[in-house]
Amino acid sequence: MGDDSEWLKLPVDQKCEHKLWKARLSGYEEALKIFQKIKDEKSPEWSKYLGLIKKFVTDSNAVVQLKGLEAALVYVENAHVAGKTTGDVVSGVVSKVFNQPKAKAKELGIEICLMYVEIEKGESVQEELLRGLDNKNPKIIVACIETLRKALSEFGSKIISLKPIIKVLPKLFESRDKAVRDEAKLFAIEIYRWNRDAVKHTLQNINSVQLKELEEEWVKLPTGAPRPSRFLRSQQELEAKLEQQQSAGGDAEGGGDDGDEVPQIDAYELLEAVEILSKLPKDFYDKIEAKKWQERKEALEAVEVLVKNPKLEAGDYADLVKALKKVVGKDTNVMLVALAAKCLTGLAVGLRKKFGQYAGHVVPTILEKFKEKKPQVVQALQETIDAIFLTTTLQNISEDVLAVMDNKNPTIKQQTSLFIARSFRHCTSSTLPKSLLKPFCAALLKQINDSAPEVRDAAFEALGTALKVVGEKTVNPFLADVDKLKLDKIKECSEKVELVHGKKSGLAAEKKESKPLPGRAAASGAAGDKDTKDVAGPKPGPLKKAPTAKAGGPPKKGKTTAPGGSASAGTKNKKGLETKEIVEAELSIEVCEEKASAVLPPTCIQLLDSSNWKERLACMEEFQKAVELMERTEMPCQALVKMLAKKPGWKETNFQVMQMKLHIVALIAQKGNFSKTSAQIVLDGLVDKIGDVKCGNNAKEALTAIAEACMLPWTAEQVMSMAFSQKNPKNQSETLNWLSNAIKEFGFSELNVKAFISNVKTALAATNPAVRTSAITLLGVMYLYVGPSLRMIFEDEKPALLSQIDAEFQKMQGQSPPAPTRGISKHSTSGTDEGEDGDEPGDTGNDVVDLLPRIEISDKITSELVSKIGDKNWKIRKEGLDEVAGIINEAKFIQPNIGELPTALKGRLNDSNKILVQQTLNILQQLAVAMGPNIKQHVKNLGIPVITVLGDSKNNVRAAALATVNAWAEQTGMKEWLEGEDLSEELKKENPFLRQELLGWLAEKLPTLRSTPTDIILCVPHLYSCLEDRNGDVRKKAQDALPFFMMHLGYEKMAKATGKLKPTSKDQVLAMLEKAKANMPSKPSAPAKAVSKPMGGLAPAKAQPIPAPVEDSVSSTIEPKPDLKKAKAPGVSSKAKSAQGKKVPSKTTLKEDDDKSGPIFIVVPNGKEQRMRDEKGLKVLKWNFTTPRDEYIEQLKTQMSSCVAKWLQDEMFHSDFQHHNKALAVMVDHLESEKDGVISCLDLILKWLTLRFFDTNTSVLMKALEYLKLLFTLLSEEEYHLTENEASSFIPYLILKVGEPKDVIRKDVRAILNRMCLVYPASKMFPFIMEGTKSKNSKQRAECLEELGCLIESYGMNVCQPTPGKALKEIAIHIGDRDNAVRNAALNTIVTVYNVHGDQVFKLIGNLSEKDMSMLEERIKRSAKRPSAAPVKQAEEKPQRTQNINSNANMLRKGPTEDMSSKLKIMYRTYRIQARSMSGHPEAAQMVHREFQLDLDEIENDNGSVRCEMPELVQHKLDDIFEPVLIPEPKIRAVSPHFDDMHSNTASTINFIISQVASGDINTSIQALTQIDEVLRQEDKAEAMSGHIDQFLIATFMQLRLIYSTHMADEKLDKDEIIKLYSCIIGNMISLFQIESLAREASTGVLKDLMHGLITLMLDSRIEDLEEGQQVIRSVNLLVVKVLEKSDQTNILSALLVLLQDSLLATASSPKFSELVMKCLWRMVRLLPDTINSINLDRILLDIHIFMKVFPKEKLKQCKSEFPIRTLKTLLHTLCKLKGPKILDHLTMIDNKNESELEAHLCRMMKHSMDQTGSKSDKETEKGASRIDEKSSKAKVNDFLAEIFKKIGSKENTKEGLAELYEYKKKYSDTDIEPFLKNSSQFFQSYVERGLRVIEMERESKGRIPTSTGISPQMEVTCVPTPTSTVSSLGNTNGEEVGPSVYLERLKILRQRCGLDNTKQDDRPPLTSLLSKPAIPPVASSTDMLHSKLSQLRESREQHQHSDLDSNQTYSAGTMTSSSSTTNIDDLKKRLERIKSSRK
Repeated sequence: MGDDSEWLKLPVDQKCEHKLWKARLSGYEEALKIFQKIKDEKSPEWSKYLGLIKKFVTDSNAVVQLKGLEAALVYVENAHVAGKTTGDVVSGVVSKVFNQPKAKAKELGIEICLMYVEIEKGESVQEELLRGLDNKNPKIIVACIETLRKALSEFGSKIISLKPIIKVLPKLFESRDKAVRDEAKLFAIEIYRWNRDAVKHTLQNINSVQLKELEEEWVKLPTGAPRPSRFLRSQQELEAKLEQQQSAGGDAEGGGDDGDEVPQIDAYELLEAVEILSKLPKDFYDKIEAKKWQERKEALEAVEVLVKNPKLEAGDYADLVKALKKVVGKDTNVMLVALAAKCLTGLAVGLRKKFGQYAGHVVPTILEKFKEKKPQVVQALQETIDAIFLTTTLQNISEDVLAVMDNKNPTIKQQTSLFIARSFRHCTSSTLPKSLLKPFCAALLKQINDSAPEVRDAAFEALGTALKVVGEKTVNPFLADVDKLKLDKIKECSEKVELVHGKKSGLAAEKKESKPLPGRAAASGAAGDKDTKDVAGPKPGPLKKAPTAKAGGPPKKGKTTAPGGSASAGTKNKKGLETKEIVEAELSIEVCEEKASAVLPPTCIQLLDSSNWKERLACMEEFQKAVELMERTEMPCQALVKMLAKKPGWKETNFQVMQMKLHIVALIAQKGNFSKTSAQIVLDGLVDKIGDVKCGNNAKEALTAIAEACMLPWTAEQVMSMAFSQKNPKNQSETLNWLSNAIKEFGFSELNVKAFISNVKTALAATNPAVRTSAITLLGVMYLYVGPSLRMIFEDEKPALLSQIDAEFQKMQGQSPPAPTRGISKHSTSGTDEGEDGDEPGDTGNDVVDLLPRIEISDKITSELVSKIGDKNWKIRKEGLDEVAGIINEAKFIQPNIGELPTALKGRLNDSNKILVQQTLNILQQLAVAMGPNIKQHVKNLGIPVITVLGDSKNNVRAAALATVNAWAEQTGMKEWLEGEDLSEELKKENPFLRQELLGWLAEKLPTLRSTPTDIILCVPHLYSCLEDRNGDVRKKAQDALPFFMMHLGYEKMAKATGKLKPTSKDQVLAMLEKAKANMPSKPSAPAKAVSKPMGGLAPAKAQPIPAPVEDSVSSTIEPKPDLKKAKAPGVSSKAKSAQGKKVPSKTTLKEDDDKSGPIFIVVPNGKEQRMRDEKGLKVLKWNFTTPRDEYIEQLKTQMSSCVAKWLQDEMFHSDFQHHNKALAVMVDHLESEKDGVISCLDLILKWLTLRFFDTNTSVLMKALEYLKLLFTLLSEEEYHLTENEASSFIPYLILKVGEPKDVIRKDVRAILNRMCLVYPASKMFPFIMEGTKSKNSKQRAECLEELGCLIESYGMNVCQPTPGKALKEIAIHIGDRDNAVRNAALNTIVTVYNVHGDQVFKLIGNLSEKDMSMLEERIKRSAKRPSAAPVKQAEEKPQRTQNINSNANMLRKGPTEDMSSKLKIMYRTYRIQARSMSGHPEAAQMVHREFQLDLDEIENDNGSVRCEMPELVQHKLDDIFEPVLIPEPKIRAVSPHFDDMHSNTASTINFIISQVASGDINTSIQALTQIDEVLRQEDKAEAMSGHIDQFLIATFMQLRLIYSTHMADEKLDKDEIIKLYSCIIGNMISLFQIESLAREASTGVLKDLMHGLITLMLDSRIEDLEEGQQVIRSVNLLVVKVLEKSDQTNILSALLVLLQDSLLATASSPKFSELVMKCLWRMVRLLPDTINSINLDRILLDIHIFMKVFPKEKLKQCKSEFPIRTLKTLLHTLCKLKGPKILDHLTMIDNKNESELEAHLCRMMKHSMDQTGSKSDKETEKGASRIDEKSSKAKVNDFLAEIFKKIGSKENTKEGLAELYEYKKKYSDTDIEPFLKNSSQFFQSYVERGLRVIEMERESKGRIPTSTGISPQMEVTCVPTPTSTVSSLGNTNGEEVGPSVYLERLKILRQRCGLDNTKQDDRPPLTSLLSKPAIPPVASSTDMLHSKLSQLRESREQHQHSDLDSNQTYSAGTMTSSSSTTNIDDLKKRLERIKSSRK
């Protein structure tokens, strides 16, 4: 044993991991100091502790853990790498800190969690804490809730996501534990502060009392928005700012911040959607049509109930809506109309947006129904239509609404107007554009003149609302003809209106916080996605407008689009994106004059409308000067332009004044914050003057300035519509010219072609040639940006005009658009995300295509036409094709639905007539152009067959096919072509033409793509075969394409794909790859990345030739993968491919070193279970293949990514085998240190190793097998059991390797298979190996057969699966194998069976051919000459079952302490099996004899897995089990002289000695026990045994069994030897169980077996017959008491319960055995009051539950004895009494506790105990907890006595009844049994009295010690042991209490006896004298007394050793001296001293 202080010399990080708590404490303290000193957060010192921090917080010692937590907190706060530890540490805190009783520990734990949140790891922390809420321990749940609450309170709901929390909140309110409920309440209050609606909604269904309490608390909360008090590291400056503000008393800032936060979660989102369609009554649709209104009502009521669910699951509600609509529209019963309306409301509210599709059908019906007068109907309909409005947009229902406005019924008009008013409230200026407002205003203006006042009022309200929403400026043009009175009324209404989105007037854009809507429908879901997104809009700079853009083709990668453009078709774009401009309301002329006069000279304003033009000119000059001098912020733009527009305004006749005016407008637009409101005032005038010869240029200048201020897309649209609403051709032509120029200056970004394409068409048709020319010029400019698709729109124009357009396009051909020079300074900031621009041409191209009317031609594709195309006659086929070409030409643009045409055309592509093939190809080209991008859907069924045509032998056909493929690809992009396996299948065809054309095409297309689908990897193997094709052209094309494949896939994947090539090919291909790698192009990046910001337009997009726009649109359609890739390696083109010449140097290597410090396997809680579930549910591929395909490898890689260190994973999946070797080396290094990690990732590790079995490299294979050997050794030490999943995905592949040609590999594989039997049952291994015998590889067959032989030899016939017969028949088949080795192996296996089972084998193997049979018989004869093999362990090996039986989940899960030698393991296993088969009945000795012996053989012969060289121990020859056992002389001494040299290490020395304890040689065993006693007796050395206790106990009870079954039966053995061995064993155990820390290490399973052994020993009648036997039994009695007292109380209680269960189950078990087990349990019950707090009640209750499951009440009552049921009741009664109602919280481990009999029983007990009063104090339990409670009611006592007398009266049980009555009287001496006797006969009374006397005498005589011992009479009394408390087989006690003085007296006598008279056994006081101690109930001093007694015992033992050591004394008082001689012991002592000194 080493010195205690050795650890002081260790470095800090090693101290932190030390097994001694003091060392760790010191380590943590030093680490804390180090952490506090390190100033640099990036110091490498931090990384050292990366893997240790979890251990800091999970330390098993509470004091040390506190210090560890302090250190961990400092670490997390200061270390830059701390984030990596989040998951581990927080889960450690949750499971190991939050359950600590110390408040300080919990505080620190919470602080650590909050610190992780602060360092930006909030999500991980939250995830772990939420997981902690599922823990069974309420303490942990409370702490988790508290932590979450604090985190939310301090950091706010932006950091702590409320959504997942709110979901689990209701569950917490249902908890049984009050503390959890209270904490949940506090948490709910905190959440309410941050989000009121969501939490309210979620908690609606909790207990009403709780809800009421909560609501009371909620009311008390302040109404203001809460603010976070603590900030993330990245927000620390914000914190500082906030503090400054607070100190300054300001509280202004930050409000906005939190403003967005409040509505962050919509309660609707948190709800579970309910599926209601299936729940509709089956006869619903019949009933709703029924004639009786009651039936219709029933049907509607059923729906009403269903639609009350707040969230409904999407589905097809069309029929239901139709039925309800019919009721609303047609039903005559108004009550039903209202009811149906309610149902529709419920549907709309529950489905939200998903109801939108039905809105159009329902709205007209509802509006029409407003003719009803009944208020309840009207109200219901109002609610319905309002709810429906929120599911759609005003745009979608506008036509229906407007249609009803002309209705004659005033009520309908009124209600419709009111609905419009309510709808407007939900709109904003952007969702209510002019185009939409105009028709509504027109309709409403009619109604303000209506005769009915209510209609007028409603119309006023609607107009007022519109005015409030969009501002006067927008509405005023529509109100031009309204008289002032009405206008005032409208304005008055406007002022009263309160908008949903904020209350400020104007454009409602300054503050648009989405306030929750009162009533059912919350605003967030309300106005539709479009609306809500717009609502949030103008507040931050650039507006997120993508959602509204319906025009764009492919989606825009989710980036925020820039201003303007793609407004939806109908809205005619009042929806421009106001990026920088200030949105302002229109001001009245008075306000404008006032504002203008503040900034302009007074004369200027007066002269504005002067009649003298010179004055006007002077005025303009002053105006201009004033504007030039004004600051941007001071300039009231709207006021100024209104002044300019003031009479004469734009009708100014003097051109000079007009020029000035226009110049001023341009100045204002440039210098001021010019809004669209201002622009709208002047645009009309500017357009009017644009054609003016003198003023035109100024007008254009002004327009350009406005376009710069308000964005070109918006301006262009306004200007074009104004120009073409006039008749002036000059204005039109100049407008078009201005626009052409503006597009060049501003770029085409966001321009909405649709908006003015009709105007361009009008212009082209104009009579004025100038207008036409301008239009054509504009088209030319647009062509630059849009590309050839623009021509499609104008194909219907006259040929002359079309030729002009073509000529213009021709001019533009090849030019690239100029870079924009304007419009970028203000607006491109962040709004115009450059990534977008690149995609723009494609988008607009698509816009243009969308404009065209597409014709449905499917009706023209008739079946006649299809049959023509497929006709046998080629001429008719040609006619058919001509017809198709005609149809497509005529239609020009067609819809994608083309009926059966694809299949017909596909057939023609392989037509024998090549002319028809070419014609078909031409038709397909036409089709691509006509169908446009929609052709995508036909790529698979038509496009791929075109590729097949590339293999045609005719050159012209191939050319046509290539042209067709290109035409298609231009429309579809490449993604469709590259997805799936089709392309790889084409490349696979060995057609040289096809290969070279296809590869050429790919080489052309791939470089233009930014990303490709992953399926492209499937082409690579075929590409490699093309590299070696016979055809030179194919090889060349393949080499050309290689770099482009690599560009997308990366070198790694490409190199990996060579793995399946032949070695020669592989080398060649790898050389080519290296070459290609050098000239690999980089991917085309998103255009914006290639261009600097000012270039922001589209230059790069057009840099390629004409197809560029299409390519670009393609790349934008392809999934946004490039972004992901870029994210991985910023700064380096995706995945650093561009720099891959030498792998990206510096950066990554640095990162790797950084990362390698941490653990390599990350423990993901429940990760393995989840993976198994996925595999079971077929979510992932099952690990089952002949050779691993790429998808398996990818799958494994993905699964590993979460739990294997990134750098290691890179090594593991590297294409180079040397990296695999590196990975294996690392895994070997980390095996010991990361046991938990290895076990949690075991399934993945084994799967990865199976992949290595398919590698060709031997060194990897050897290394993998080496690792596996170590791995399985570790797993068996950890008592791990392979799961079925792990076994089935690994063993079959391992068995493949058993057939390797190399000997060394086969040997390793066999060794691994051997070790696997320790972690996976041999019986389950058997089928796998059997499967291996079917291999084609003869070596594999032979090895598998041999392995089967070994399994049968080791584990008996039970391993044979499915049955021995079937298995042996299969093995016997191989006797006729053609390979000699296989034949021999099969014969040997069957001979093995023969040796065990004799001739029975011939029955099992069935009929063999003569030849085979003769071979077998010959072999059997030969084997008979040799000594027969050792007998077999005939017990099936079932490790998993064993584990359950012992309820031994925690067994042997020790940390890094030294492990059990695997020999003992095997012994233990077999022993466990025997113990089951015997279940404690002594008569089974002979059977055990045989099985047991083999164990010892195996132990002694197999030296494999013990760490040290072991001397060969005794071998036994057992020819026949019934012959006496001959133990030959040992060949060597048990402890060899060179012992010292062999065992330098303490742990392995102990292992070695322990293994000798179980030796078959008595002397060896005694010597080993003596050595262990040496260690145990020295307190400072006893520590060394820690970690070996289970191992030692196993060896000990193995030895006990060996004595019991073998030695005792051996007549030749001197029984004194056996007694001596018993003495040593018992003495050793007593020493061991004195040391409480060691005793507590014994696990449940081992304790169970120990107790089994000891009780069996006490009942062994053979011992009693020996002269020293009584003494041994008494010593065992003492030992059992020690075991019960000192072991871990949970473990021993559990062990006893399982033992009792087993003994009751075993039919052969003796009743005495069960009785003694129960007595032990009574003893435990008595100890309970003192030990209850240290017991894991949950586990005990689980054991009782299992017991009660096995033995239900009825079954227990059938037992002969009533003791089991009494024992169980007593135990439960005591537990209930001690724990009270809390005991019901400890049923957590029972799966379905509601069905448990135990729970019911406990509840009854609790109820009963509640009815009783008072509870006994501890002292009152002194008389023994097993007896009936003294305070229990008299009735109970009477029942009990009645039961006893019943027994006495029955013939069978009379003795038992008398014994019980005797016991009862002893216990309750004051009980009166007279009443029971007086009613009986005199004979019965005297029979009872006589019986009691007899029992008393019997027990007295049995319990009394012969008087010759000389013990005082007083002593005689106390020596009688108690069955109720002690595990004594001797009898009864008189129940008197004994004082301490008696013990002292007895001890004195003991000492005298020990020191003096050593001759006669009778003179020695029996150890039983000690036994009466337990008869005293545990009082305070009992333990002290015990200690003093033990020390006296020890002294007496030492005296013994100095006196002459006669063999008779060796067992006395548990001493363990060997009988050999004193010298022998001295010799041993010296040797031990030497060992110690050498180690020091």
